[in-house]
Amino acid sequence: MTLLVGAPVLLPALAGCLYAVLGWRPATAWLGAVAAAGSLAAAIALAAVTADGPRQALGGLLRADSLSAFMLIVIGAVALLAMLASPAYLAAESAAGHGGPRAARRYGMFTQGFVAAMALAVLAASLGVLWVAVEATTILTAFLVGHRRTREATEAAWKYVVICSVGIALALLGVVLLHYAGQHAGVDAGAGLDWAVLAGHAAALDPGVTRMAVALLVLGFGAKAGLAPMNAWLPDAHSQAPAPVSALMSGVLLSVAFYAILRVKVISDAALGAGFTRTLLLAAALGSLAVAAALLIAQRDYKRMLAYSSIEHMGLLALGAAIGGRLALMAVLLHILGHGLAKSVLFLSAGHINLAAGSSRITAIRGLARRAPLLAGAFGLGLAAVLGLPPFSLFASEIGIVRAGFRSGAWAGWATGAALVLLLVVFAAVARHAGRMLLGPPQFSDAAGPDDPAGAVRLLPRTAALPLVAGLAAAAVLGVWTGPLRPLLETAATIAGVTP
Repeated sequence: MTLLVGAPVLLPALAGCLYAVLGWRPATAWLGAVAAAGSLAAAIALAAVTADGPRQALGGLLRADSLSAFMLIVIGAVALLAMLASPAYLAAESAAGHGGPRAARRYGMFTQGFVAAMALAVLAASLGVLWVAVEATTILTAFLVGHRRTREATEAAWKYVVICSVGIALALLGVVLLHYAGQHAGVDAGAGLDWAVLAGHAAALDPGVTRMAVALLVLGFGAKAGLAPMNAWLPDAHSQAPAPVSALMSGVLLSVAFYAILRVKVISDAALGAGFTRTLLLAAALGSLAVAAALLIAQRDYKRMLAYSSIEHMGLLALGAAIGGRLALMAVLLHILGHGLAKSVLFLSAGHINLAAGSSRITAIRGLARRAPLLAGAFGLGLAAVLGLPPFSLFASEIGIVRAGFRSGAWAGWATGAALVLLLVVFAAVARHAGRMLLGPPQFSDAAGPDDPAGAVRLLPRTAALPLVAGLAAAAVLGVWTGPLRPLLETAATIAGVTP
């Protein structure tokens, strides 16, 4: 059992070590994909064995329950898509004069360390270990954001480090205060940061100290989740990072940070009642949706457009968590998975568009549907998915959040109504930008002639098409049939705060 619980951390860590020793070459290029596939298989196995209760490893430092197993599935699925796309992407970057063997080696090391750190965060039994793992993701991804070592990439990496470090520092102060409250509530010093133990002693926690701790934790982890008001790092980082890294950051990292908020919310609701965290999350939700809507209207960069879309979806997650209840939390969890799949497809597609066009400006891309039908189809369907159109899973999850909101009282109804208005603005802005990029006469070219059907292959290598098609197919299937995921979603929602 120890090996199964630790596998999602150990496999990418081992792959990262192999990249450090052997470098990035044809024989090792697929190590990341193999490690991600193994992590996904281990996550599915953990989902099965944790249906009867949590499993622990390493003397209780790691704990897997249905909620953490679900998050591991999200991490494994998105990592698999990103790692499958990485060899073709790095080859295209190298052909365009960006990077080389040393940069590829660093890419392999840091991406695998990044995946391992996220897996550790969702397996941590202690808020202290969770904090350390989230901080590790900041350090590792800073090098990945600055992968190209251009002035813009370096500036984005530093901005990312500064803002997220401030947020993580606030979260650390929150962890210290919560530990202090736990000690004065009679919690054993050795288990003072165990979130399950703290939840069990929540009624004895000092309300004033706990209130300060929870506010700092939500603000700190919310910064890493891209929630307002500390979301300024996200567009710059996503616009400069390699496309597979942006897929990992938007599709998984933000959700892992939000997972930390869900764990804190369980303690807070038991100690302070649901109202305190609900107020914090509602403010973050509506603020994030408003920021995304306002900045998407006049957006000129399609990679930044996708980043602001991520802020929008984190706002929806915060809204669903604030509403609470079985329907809302199941929808939140389904939304995490659907957003991870769809946003991965979008960032991977955007990476190939950027390499082909040499620009991330929306005005530089015209007639993509005619020039590269497969790439345009993946990008267009990915946008349809994140806009919440059927049959994709984000349609089902957004409907679930909205239904739960209108069923949960006047306050939730007003908040949900305001969110719907902002979502309409987001929909109109993204649809307008997408229409400009996909339709009209072609505006950029590659090695193939304007009427050469091989142009679509050159813009999107065959090995890069597989993760795009797989991600879209999975998101579509989840929109109409959750299958064996439904019991896992129900159990995970119960752990996240729903009374059975």
